[in-house]
Amino acid sequence: MLSRSRALQKFLPFISLAVLFVALSIASPYFLTATNLSSVIRQTAVINTMALGMTLVIVSGGIDLSVGSILAFSGVMGTMTMVDSGSVLMGIAVGVACGAFWGFANGLMISALRIPPFIVTLGTLGIVRGMSLVISGGLPVVGLPEEHSFLGEGSIGPVPFVLVVLAGCAVIMHFALHSTKLGRYTYAIGSNEHAATYAGIAVGRYKVAIYALCGLLTGLAGMIETSRLMTGQPTAGVSYELQVIAAVVIGGGSLAGGEGSVIGTLIGAFIMGLLSNGSDLLGVNPYWQQVIIGAIIIMAVAVDQARKRRFAT
Repeated sequence: MLSRSRALQKFLPFISLAVLFVALSIASPYFLTATNLSSVIRQTAVINTMALGMTLVIVSGGIDLSVGSILAFSGVMGTMTMVDSGSVLMGIAVGVACGAFWGFANGLMISALRIPPFIVTLGTLGIVRGMSLVISGGLPVVGLPEEHSFLGEGSIGPVPFVLVVLAGCAVIMHFALHSTKLGRYTYAIGSNEHAATYAGIAVGRYKVAIYALCGLLTGLAGMIETSRLMTGQPTAGVSYELQVIAAVVIGGGSLAGGEGSVIGTLIGAFIMGLLSNGSDLLGVNPYWQQVIIGAIIIMAVAVDQARKRRFAT
């Protein structure tokens, strides 16, 4: 009986995505079109990319509330570099490096100062956002090279280029989580940090690596965002942390740590994207989307906790 419950829990995100896809196909004649599906992929690419990094963090038993601010900072610094140097690649490299730096800083403070991740990342949320506004003067960065738009809006044949980037990141993160020492130790730390320490795992060092990877992917997501908007917005990414955490939780990740997968996270992010797209097509008030996201997070965590209590007994 328990094995059936575990199987249902594992495949519930797949089932939910399939049901939502079919329901929207029936509800709107505009949903199942190449143009709309391509739009969904492009719109969800930013959250998907950030969620890949957040998967590692949540599996390790942590949380990162600063990802929205890091996205904005990375976008501002990357686009300013592009404008000054005229090089798109240099700008993207700077944006990704900025994201990795702030992720590294989060991990270092959590490990060295032994402060809960919630508090550290809540603090850096304000620090990084403030620095983005100070550096940019509160104004968007404009005048980006036209070539930069290819990252978020370009296509290779009928395939959006950003989907290729996302798929590459997903494959790498799936391999890292399931086939490397980093991945095994991430699950171990999230399942029981004290046991992992007694087993000889350098918990602090791996936490720094986990948060740095999350920051790196957030930096890349920030550059995808600037490519779609063709500006570097210091106010970008507000409330993105809510959507990113929701994607991981909906995909089967546990806020208690020790559970989560790249595939589940991608499905969770696409569920969020389809809900948003479907709401737009059906004329649902966009403010209700925030209500729906919040309710889904509560339901997903409630189901996870109920499952844990059932297995415990």
